Amino acid sequence: MAGKHSRTRIFSSPAGIVATAAVGVALAVGGTVGAVQLTSGSAQSEQATLELTPTTAASSLTPGSPTVSPSVSASPSATASPSATRSSQAASRGKARTASPKPSPTAKRTTAAPKVLESGSCGASFYSDGQLTANGESFNPNALTAAHKTLPFNTKVRVTNPANGKSVVVRINDRGPFIDGRCLDLSRAAFATIASVDVGALTVRYEVLG
Repeated sequence: MAGKHSRTRIFSSPAGIVATAAVGVALAVGGTVGAVQLTSGSAQSEQATLELTPTTAASSLTPGSPTVSPSVSASPSATASPSATRSSQAASRGKARTASPKPSPTAKRTTAAPKVLESGSCGASFYSDGQLTANGESFNPNALTAAHKTLPFNTKVRVTNPANGKSVVVRINDRGPFIDGRCLDLSRAAFATIASVDVGALTVRYEVLG
């Protein structure tokens, strides 16, 4: 806080009083308030006492009130755009293209012809009635099966009608026939493949397949 001091001046003429007032106005304009006190002295000397008490405005000299100047924010810096790069795929387009290899044809699987273990000729007939076969299966007249006296079950036999060249492969699942001169008893469906069922019986050529 600024110090306070007083100064007293004595003027003996009205002109001095006017000058003193002018000084007080100048001090007030400059920021210092002057208190002017006029004291009349004795009538004889007509002396005037001017007391100046300079005070400093508290608002202008108050400590601890820093002035804050507005901060200037820096403008954002411009970032460089990424440079365009060319991929390696684009460069490979200039290379000569090679023809893709053609797939090699796959060899067709050929089924080996079954081996003929036994062959001969005999009479054959058919049957369409029955409950169970000798191996325990339910008889099915529409299946390509046959009965034989001695061949193992599930043996495959090719039966051919020499009159027309038609043939059928049957599976042995039953026993029979029990009539002389016949070696095979075909199911109705197997017999109808090589001949008419109206014939009833005929001589066939058989081949036991391994």
